[in-house]
Amino acid sequence: MSVVWIDKEVTPAEVEARPEPKIERETHKLEKRLCRQVGQAIMDFNMIEEGDRVMVCVSGGKDSYGLLDILLKLQARAPVHFELVAVNLDQKQPGFPAHILPAYLKQLGVPFHIETQDTYNIVKKVIPEGKTMCSLCSRLRRGILYRVADELKVTKIALGHHRDDMLQTFFLNLFFAGKIKGMPPKLVSDDGGHIVIRPLANVAEKDLTRWAEHRQFPVIPCSLCGSQANLQRQQIGNMLREWEKKYPGRIKSMFTALHNVVPSHLMDAKQHNFKDIKVTGIADADGDKVFDSEEFIGAALPGSQVIDLQL
Repeated sequence: MSVVWIDKEVTPAEVEARPEPKIERETHKLEKRLCRQVGQAIMDFNMIEEGDRVMVCVSGGKDSYGLLDILLKLQARAPVHFELVAVNLDQKQPGFPAHILPAYLKQLGVPFHIETQDTYNIVKKVIPEGKTMCSLCSRLRRGILYRVADELKVTKIALGHHRDDMLQTFFLNLFFAGKIKGMPPKLVSDDGGHIVIRPLANVAEKDLTRWAEHRQFPVIPCSLCGSQANLQRQQIGNMLREWEKKYPGRIKSMFTALHNVVPSHLMDAKQHNFKDIKVTGIADADGDKVFDSEEFIGAALPGSQVIDLQL
């Protein structure tokens, strides 16, 4: 199964031996990496199964275009048979070029559905000027997409959130909600009726940006949320990008940490039974060495620096 979902890693020597120009080689490596990372996420979390009908939510942004593009590539060689249907919600934003997505999807030859609902004017009426609109907009959009999913009889809803989105969500919860909580790769929807998957969970945003440029996706800017200044998510994104610039590899390390949670070394009594801890007399390599100071190899954290999020 894995040999079909995930292509074999290409060695540097094999890449250099190919006759195509360097730009083509780099693009080929990028495509292989994207397919491998998406295939790995699908396998790790059992996102797509035999006979699934997957609704791919396409907003017109680079991430959702990339998601659809990569899933179409994997569909051709996947070890299971599954269907794809692209769905776009036209929220009647002023100036939204409604013709672009249908034309692109027709050219692509993928089944699609355009749902038209004027959520834009609802949000503008309810949310005071200067306040962020994301919360209400997302609730309205979510309810509509759940209904469409039922009408189209899909078994999975695929969203285009990537690795950077997941880390941003983690830090937003940490800084502003007082929770250790991220964005799961697979979950049951809040209405209890749908399985939501995020196949781009392992993919870096910078790779999606490069792929969108290569594929020349007809990207449609979001004039609703994209135009709002000083959003908390944007500020967190800027912070992470600055960290990665100063300390390369930190993003990868933080993302890896989301896969390696140790509840016994946190403080949530609902996740670990601290009250009934007893001496076992059995050595535990993962036990806390309480009298030792832990040392971490790598660049020092900027703990002495003040990070101004301007929030």
